[in-house]
Amino acid sequence: MLIPRVRPMGERAFLLEVEALDEVLPLHAALAATRPEGVVDLVPAARTVLVRVDPGRLPLTAARAWALAAATDAEPDADATGPLVELDIVYDGADLAETADLLGTSVDELVRRHVAAGWRVAFTGFAPGFGYLVSEDWPYDVPRLASPRTRVPAGAVGLAGAFSGAYPRDTPGGWRLIGTTSAALFDPDAASPALLAPGTRVRFRAVTAAGAAVPGESPGTGAAAQYARSAADRPVLGGSSIRIVEPGLLATVQDLGREGAASVGVAVSGALDRTALRTANRLLGNAEGAAAIEVTMGGLRAVAEADLWVAVTGAWGVVRIGGREVDPYEAHRWPEGSELHLEWFSHGARAYVAVRGGLDARPVLGSRATDLLAGLGPAALGAGDVVGIRDDARVPIPVAPPAAWGAPHDDELELELAPGPRADWFAPDALSTLYDAVWTVSNHADRVGARLDGPELARVRTGELPSEGMAPGALQVPPSGRPTILLADGPVTGGYPVIAVVADAALDLIAQARPGTRIRFRHARSSA
Repeated sequence: MLIPRVRPMGERAFLLEVEALDEVLPLHAALAATRPEGVVDLVPAARTVLVRVDPGRLPLTAARAWALAAATDAEPDADATGPLVELDIVYDGADLAETADLLGTSVDELVRRHVAAGWRVAFTGFAPGFGYLVSEDWPYDVPRLASPRTRVPAGAVGLAGAFSGAYPRDTPGGWRLIGTTSAALFDPDAASPALLAPGTRVRFRAVTAAGAAVPGESPGTGAAAQYARSAADRPVLGGSSIRIVEPGLLATVQDLGREGAASVGVAVSGALDRTALRTANRLLGNAEGAAAIEVTMGGLRAVAEADLWVAVTGAWGVVRIGGREVDPYEAHRWPEGSELHLEWFSHGARAYVAVRGGLDARPVLGSRATDLLAGLGPAALGAGDVVGIRDDARVPIPVAPPAAWGAPHDDELELELAPGPRADWFAPDALSTLYDAVWTVSNHADRVGARLDGPELARVRTGELPSEGMAPGALQVPPSGRPTILLADGPVTGGYPVIAVVADAALDLIAQARPGTRIRFRHARSSA
């Protein structure tokens, strides 16, 4: 029986906190066994399980009551582990010798212990399919690199703290690299996308660079072959399409995102201004979540390769079709061969170009959204790219716009904040500072998060927080004391304390905030 502590994470989520890492998997298993309709995600981490809820289907108070009742059925000593995966590893890492020396042992002894240990995946995060592996047989606490690498290659196996892990794709990282695996660690087309999902047992098998087993080691399971996929299986777009002439600063395909995969390290992603996307699709008779182009700061030029209908919503700027200026927030004919041009925006940061029928792209985990941080979905659009058009319109185009619209407010925003899980990490006056100060969106703002400039939020607890689940809107506070608002492509777990969480409805406002936008915070009205 476990009695976790409940910590708030905004209006749509909460954390269940236990005393130790070995209690997390039994708690996660107990929650998964009785998961009710309306629980969107269960995300295990170092000492917590994040429960994300759709309050339209399950009130947050009811979700908390269910979670605490389910926790009483969890057995801390129960075997909550999953299947065994054996990974071939070549112990050729750039930091292998230095790490052995740092730990006061030899390279051979370090490798022997790594192979002999029985590992299990405690949680995932950082990147899709990146599993944090722990072992009772592993005696070392390995310090991270003082200066993280800007690029760690896919397949690199590393050590950090009490954890081992393997990088599923090229990414920055500060773990000490001891080897390489060729296993396909993440395949979004597989029934179970992450090879190393929470609870999975892992054994490393030492091999030579040519793939032969090191004498005396047990045979592997061929995990890489089990998860391999052929590029020939990818569908090819056809039919009506648009051709990108210039993408502007950044243009990506976005829908309403991919809920429910955070437990294997996949962010929600999707349109940052969900209201603007939904409105553009309603203007055209599409389903609200149909894919469209998210254009950042303007500059898009695209040509219709068939007669189309188009609507532009969100950020405010001059929109032209075939050289003729047209109004945003209206459906317009887009004749074959004519150019759509979005000039640089005068207000707001992101516009949405929707086409009747919706844009086509290969779905990844149920969504056509581009996640640039994780490398999921279609790549950012570039000059010469052709984007197919689907035939998914549901109703006729409305005869008139549904409402009057105006330019987004991007000079100063007032955003509601709900309680966060780690307010107790901060000095008593930090919350007052958070609400009294005028914050400014810095130049470091993208789809992952918006860093704010302002006064320091002083902490009373130092050191690193054990990784725990994150959600869009979380105000993470790094050692600098200046918060970052996590957005749709943000990490699903993190180690910086969250002092508060932006109310869900206010996230669309942040999507339109430009560098220099001033932000004031106020307390959200409780809906729980």
